Amino acid sequence: MNRLTDIYNGVSVLHQLPVGGEDLSQYRGAPRLVRATGDEIFATMSDGGAVTEHPDSGEVVWRDDVGVTCRRWNWRQAHRTQLSAQTTSALFILEALAPMTDEHLRAAVRDLTTHLRRLGPDVRLAHRWLFNEINTQGDRTC
Repeated sequence: MNRLTDIYNGVSVLHQLPVGGEDLSQYRGAPRLVRATGDEIFATMSDGGAVTEHPDSGEVVWRDDVGVTCRRWNWRQAHRTQLSAQTTSALFILEALAPMTDEHLRAAVRDLTTHLRRLGPDVRLAHRWLFNEINTQGDRTC
């Protein structure tokens, strides 16, 4: 574990929403939320060792040009992009699904931002809101 992981896990538990953290310098191409074909590579850890899995066809995943970075929306993260003590550029993804309100999501973002700013005076933050109509229930992910 590391401080970045502790911070986002704390925000996730406190606000009861999925939050993931990724080392952005390990990404190849832009992160994107897609439905998997089932052929994508997902490099992760299991029982203390490296394993390669493939998501189910139709599963919602985050990915880059290399492969899947997080499965099951924002639950199982890949080993390749995990945060470490050497991370200097991070991407945090907060996913809000109904019935969570936009204000609840904004409160979680404010909380995460507050804790990240406490890491030091050189911390720079930016955020972007993404609304994705990926399923028929109208759930959003931001």
